Order: sequence, then C-alpha cells, then structure tokens
Amino acid sequence: MLILLLVFTTIFLAYSNGANDNFKGVATLYGSGTLSYKAAITIATITTFIGSIAAIFLAQGLVASFSGKGLVPVEIAGTASFLIATGLGAGITVLLATRLSFPISTTHSLVGGLLGAGIAAVGMQVNFQQLGSAFFFPLMASPFIAFSLGIIVYWFFTQTRRRLKLSNNGSETPQQAFIQQPPFQQPKQAMLMADPLINKSQEVTTKTNTNTANEYTGNIFGFSKKTLLDTAHILSGAAVSFARGLNDTPKIAGLLVAAKTLDISIGMVAIAIGMAIGGLLNARRVAETMSKKITRLNPEQGLSANLVTSFLVIVASKFGVPVSTTHVSVGAIVGIGMLSKKSDNKVIISIMLSWVMTLPVAMIFSAIIYSLIT
Repeated sequence: MLILLLVFTTIFLAYSNGANDNFKGVATLYGSGTLSYKAAITIATITTFIGSIAAIFLAQGLVASFSGKGLVPVEIAGTASFLIATGLGAGITVLLATRLSFPISTTHSLVGGLLGAGIAAVGMQVNFQQLGSAFFFPLMASPFIAFSLGIIVYWFFTQTRRRLKLSNNGSETPQQAFIQQPPFQQPKQAMLMADPLINKSQEVTTKTNTNTANEYTGNIFGFSKKTLLDTAHILSGAAVSFARGLNDTPKIAGLLVAAKTLDISIGMVAIAIGMAIGGLLNARRVAETMSKKITRLNPEQGLSANLVTSFLVIVASKFGVPVSTTHVSVGAIVGIGMLSKKSDNKVIISIMLSWVMTLPVAMIFSAIIYSLIT
C-alpha cells in the first residue's frame, strides 16, 4: 500500500512541478510577443520531455542528492513513509504556489520536504552540515550569479548591436514602443454588463501584440534581422526547457530510487509524462507572472536571459549541483529588468518573499504528513 502511495506521490510532485516550472523556459518568448501562449507551451512541453529522457544518461548524479541519504540515517532515508512525506510536502507547496501565481523552486520545496520529514523522523540527528554544503549554498548563490550574468550578457549584446549599427526600429525597451491608441468608447450599459475577466484578457492581449512594434528591420548577410533574432530566441527558450527537464527529473526520481520501487529509467519516463501534463493543464498563472509582471522584455533581452539560464542549469546538471531553474531564470530576468530600468519592484519583492516561505512551508507539510503516516 505504501509503495503504491509513493508512486502516486512521485507522479503528483512531477505534475506540480510541470504546472509551476514548465513555462519558465519559454516565458521570455511569450512576454516579448515572439510566440503565442499556445506555441510557447507546446515548445516547452516537447523540449522539457526530451530533457527528462536525456537525464537518464546525463544527470544521474542528482538522483543520489535527493534520496535523503547522508541527510538522515540510512534506515530512515529508504523508507516509504519518509519519502512519501517528503514528496507530498513538496508537491502541495508547489501546487499551492502555482494557484497563487508564484514561480517558486521545486528544488527548494524538496529540500524543505526532506528537512521537515527528517526532523519529524529523527529530530536533531539530521545532518545539517550536509544540508548547508550540498543544498543551501548552490540554491542561494545561483540567482545572484544569474542576475550578474544576465546584466553582462545583455550589455554585451547591446554594445555589439550599437557598434554594428543594427537598428531595432525603436528604443531599447519594449514599453516605449507600445502603440498608444484611444480607448474604444462603449455605451455605458454595455460597459456595466461587460465581463471584467474578458476585459482583462483583452487588455493583456493588446499589450502583447503592441510589444511586437519593437522589431528589427533590414537584413544582415542576406537574412532578415528579425527572423535571425526570433530564431535564436526560440532556440534559447528550447534550450532552457531542455535544461530544466535535465535538472528537475532526477531530483524527483530520487524518491523512487531511494525506495527501490522502480527502475530509474522507467521512473524518469513516468515523471516526464507527469511534468508534461501538469504544464499543459496548469501553467497559465505562473506564465503571466514570469512573462509580463516582472518586467517587459524585448526579444534581445529575452535571448540574453535564456542563454544565461540554459548555460548555468546545464552545467549544474552535468556536475550534480542542485540549483533551481526558477531562481536562475528569475535572477537573469530581474538583472536585465534592472539594467533597462523597467522592472516591477513590487512583483519582485513578492516573488522573493514566496521563495523565503517555500522551505518552511514544505517543512511543515512534510512533518505533519510523516507524523500522520507513522
């Protein structure tokens, strides 16, 4: 019975992860108006799935990190009760954040789940030194590294474009390229009867479409500048989604491998399917936050953020370093937003607070669940 519950828990965590994380790789494509939401989530789903399958061969080092071994005694780490509490605590935390539109870290949630279930199981026998060196340092350092690299890469692209005299037919930021049109005057009764949700949706669509006014014109080496930039931007988004699948799948698979319930390859395929379904069904709320609320991005800025994110996450996955794709992606976007002076500080602060709350909330959920199971 507990083994079946553990398999369900793992798939539930994968679903929650997909709902909160799948769109993050392509958020800049949607936010800059390069692709529609449907096209962006389709690319994200396909490339994340490919990254999950690639993790079977390239990122098994992360499986051991999230099995709980070394953090709690071996006789506890491999039990179904401990792993179920860890997975459910993390999954509930991620799904709750998704409903509230906050892009949080599944990695951070898993660490909180491991810690909460560990304390409930063995008290202060938890290896806090292992927790700090293996988890906290990479998780805390990665967004600041991404923030700095995001600024550097975007500055480099901007300087290169200026020196090559590649005009983008507009200003540096998409807000200044918005087409200001007089509002459509509706009869007063019609306005009262209008659905506010539909109005809000139309407003978002209008802003997204006007964002495309900031386009590159002309050719370079016989190719359209806009086509070249959009192609590079789409490929970078696909690379981020691939990197996310590569980095997150083995972390979740650690729950199954620790209990020796499924072969690692079968487990990762099941997790990949769960992540894909979660992203397709529930990614919209976090997509709006990542794509439009932190800062308005033009394609050049989106490309810069994606290059930084994909590079850091792929390198971390290769060497078994448990970084958060969320922290890296948001860090890069915030850095570029700060450089362009168009970021929304209130949104950034609320996201930071959700990150601070992720670990203790997951700890509480997992500790309660462990106590109920045992």
